[in-house]
Order: sequence, then C-alpha cells, then structure tokens
Amino acid sequence: MNFEKMIETMTPEVYQSLKTAVELGKWPNGVRLTSEQRETSLRAVIAYDQTKLPEHERTGYINRAKKDGSQHGEDPLEPQILKILNDN
Repeated sequence: MNFEKMIETMTPEVYQSLKTAVELGKWPNGVRLTSEQRETSLRAVIAYDQTKLPEHERTGYINRAKKDGSQHGEDPLEPQILKILNDN
C-alpha cells in the first residue's frame, strides 16, 4: 500500500491516534516513537488534514480574522510590492 492510498483509507480514529502519538512522542502503549516514526506519522497527519478536514480544523491553522471580518496583519501568501528609492 502506498502513502496516498493509506491516507485515503485512514479512519478518524487512526488519525487521532497518530496525532496524539506525535504530540506526546510515544505510542498509546507508552513506547517512544523513533525519529523516523515521528516524521512519518507527522507527514500522515498533515496529509490527512489537507485531504479530509476543512482549513480551520487543520494542524497549524492560525485564524487571522478579527471580529469585524478584517484580517490581522498581512497575508503571507500575497505578493508584496517592492519600492525602489533613488537618491535623486
């Protein structure tokens, strides 16, 4: 089974178990995750988030909206205007 197929067939219970294991650094039975297991589990959690959850429920989501609907700060994904100043 490849990684993409594993993500497609992952149940919410397995997702939550992987997410908890990454957060705590150990499996439910108390055994510590190796660095490779932690990396693979984190990749699986992020991939599951991207394919199965709405944006506001994803791992690492930061709500930048104010109560009035405007946004805090600049959107980091928007291109920024570069201003070139001459000494003339």
